[in-house]
Amino acid sequence: MGVPVSQMWTVASYVLRQKLRGVTRYPLVLMLEPLFRCNLACAGCGKIQHPNSVLKRNLAAEECFQAVDECGAPMVSIPGGEPLLHPEIHEIVEGLVERKKYIYLCTNAILLEEHLDRFKPSKYLTFSVHLDGLQKEHDRAVCRDGIYEVAVRAIQKAVERGFRVTTNTTLFNDADPESCKQFFDTLMELGVEGMMVSPGYPYEKAPDQEHFLHRNETLRLFGKLLDRPKKSWRFNQSPLFLEFLRGRFDLECTPWGNPTYNLFGWQKPCYLLQEGYCGSFKELMETTDWESYGRCSGNPKCTDCMVHSGYEPSAVAQTFGSLKGFLRTAKVTLFGFGPSGTVVDEPVTSGLPARSQPNDVGLVQLQETLPTVGSAAESISETQTDETAVELSTRS
Repeated sequence: MGVPVSQMWTVASYVLRQKLRGVTRYPLVLMLEPLFRCNLACAGCGKIQHPNSVLKRNLAAEECFQAVDECGAPMVSIPGGEPLLHPEIHEIVEGLVERKKYIYLCTNAILLEEHLDRFKPSKYLTFSVHLDGLQKEHDRAVCRDGIYEVAVRAIQKAVERGFRVTTNTTLFNDADPESCKQFFDTLMELGVEGMMVSPGYPYEKAPDQEHFLHRNETLRLFGKLLDRPKKSWRFNQSPLFLEFLRGRFDLECTPWGNPTYNLFGWQKPCYLLQEGYCGSFKELMETTDWESYGRCSGNPKCTDCMVHSGYEPSAVAQTFGSLKGFLRTAKVTLFGFGPSGTVVDEPVTSGLPARSQPNDVGLVQLQETLPTVGSAAESISETQTDETAVELSTRS
């Protein structure tokens, strides 16, 4: 089971509408951080390094709804801190489901099992569980023994009860490719919908600054990981982004595609760089000097970065906003990844938001291709209540 067809169509039609309207910068996923407080102290995270006066604070549910409405992105990621520590998290999720936003609630899963009764399975809600490897690797990453077993048990309970569940894995420079492959097998056996795998890049305040990845290390690691991967592995991310991570497709950073809203406001320019805050989404988009960020800008802070929040929106824009990206994605989806390498085949510059204008001919061709898929997706969306629950009830 993969991402619901209705979600894929929502994203595809949203991106295509922006392209056809000539909008060059648009949000795809809002990263909504309602708190920084957490029940873990991971060495690679900088969020909990804030003073206690900040860690005690929460965004109110209404503040979250206002940010979501203001931004207008079709998907909302809720990281933290640990979102399940928020006293209004259930109300926040319920309000976003009512708005038909596709939600990824990111959690370490320590509290997930006890909170399941307060959530309802929905195609709009996915629990994205943080797992950084098998037991030894994960417990070391989160700096506490026993957390892996707690997370695995919570995943099993959530899947059994019909919730959509994915995993979120951050890999560092000590990651072992063979161990990672065993980990992927384990996740598929747990029945998760898909895996998101990302390279670890520096949080300025993180205690551990030694294990973040440089660009060449990322290419080598993902080249080994994705060299003829198993067909059973399901990734909850764009095939083009994975191609980018293994050096087979070039992308440029589009940080506006994944804006961050937290206790301080709208963060400039992304969640890894703290270079000021804005009071509104409009101000963020209009006053940020976007050309000063990304690898092409020459900004040394961006030289090594290949993080998903900057490049996943670029990959999605390519997939649904250009004929070339659409065909490349279809090829990878149907036939899998080819042999890995670090030489990019045909660097991509067209179709990327704001770096250049889309190819009108390609967009017209793509627009003519998608209506048939769209009609089917909309039909499915009308009758589809919750793909996960239906499939699980069929299994049992």
